[in-house]
Amino acid sequence: MANEIIWPAGYIPGFTDNFASNEVIVAGLSAAAVWPLLSHPAKWPTYYANSANPRFYDDGGPELAQGVRFYFETFGFPVEAEITEYIPPSGAEPGRIAWHGWSGETGTPDRLDVHHAWLIENLSEGRVRILTQETQNGEPAKKLATTRPNPMINGHQEWLDGLVDRLLPEQK
Repeated sequence: MANEIIWPAGYIPGFTDNFASNEVIVAGLSAAAVWPLLSHPAKWPTYYANSANPRFYDDGGPELAQGVRFYFETFGFPVEAEITEYIPPSGAEPGRIAWHGWSGETGTPDRLDVHHAWLIENLSEGRVRILTQETQNGEPAKKLATTRPNPMINGHQEWLDGLVDRLLPEQK
């Protein structure tokens, strides 16, 4: 059985305004190879065009860590975020990164709250599974949920594809 994302209260898929799930399983990669590209937000724009201007608060960085606050821009939103789960891959244990992100002022129609999580796990025969899922609450999430094609599914797939292409460019 594959590992799953750990969801905090208020962000469980099916009970939020929007949910996106994307996954790739790739031969020839390991969780250890993937981890540095995900754990350093400054690297995101180098393989994912929908990520811009990452920066840390309170002298944090350059690597994410439990409780660290950071900022980046994506899907046209300025996102403030705080790491809620940060566990590097180790042996048979998967790597986990999750953050609570928000955009807009509390109590306003443009407020968006998200829980974005990553699970990176080694599989048998030299394969890696990279799973990213996001739940969202707020009026912007409701609009995103009904937009076709779905910008969250497509955008997160571009993030996964860019990550894999960066690590295994010869496979494309």
